Amino acid sequence: MKISTKGKYALRMMLDLAEHQENGFVSLKDIAVRQDISKKYLEQIIPILNRSDILNSSRGFQGGYRLARKPSEYTVGEILRLTEGNLAPVTCLEKKVNDCPRKEQCATLGLWEGLYRVISDYLDGITLQDLIERQRTLSSDNYVI
Repeated sequence: MKISTKGKYALRMMLDLAEHQENGFVSLKDIAVRQDISKKYLEQIIPILNRSDILNSSRGFQGGYRLARKPSEYTVGEILRLTEGNLAPVTCLEKKVNDCPRKEQCATLGLWEGLYRVISDYLDGITLQDLIERQRTLSSDNYVI
């Protein structure tokens, strides 16, 4: 499993929105500048996230995007599944029902199922709020006298 640029940028965008939620609606232009991501690329990610009702949007002069829920209610796993489609390490685990004709004799299926469980549990156990707090900790450790 490899996370694509789309998944990484979607996560950075959602994290930026979480960090700036007190500012109301945030423009893609502002996110693009802060995150050093092309605004055009963000425009390709927004429809994916909008279809899932995880963002609120507003048009017009003060328009932009903001989180529909609290940062603590979004997991990294949820965001990556929206953009990546699936986090399964092998194709036979991409569907809810494994229809592989070799699954009964597959010596490695248990290995892949275990890896998938570990990946899912790990990513579903980290929220945007956790990442914000981790960033604050890192920033506070970088003081200079």
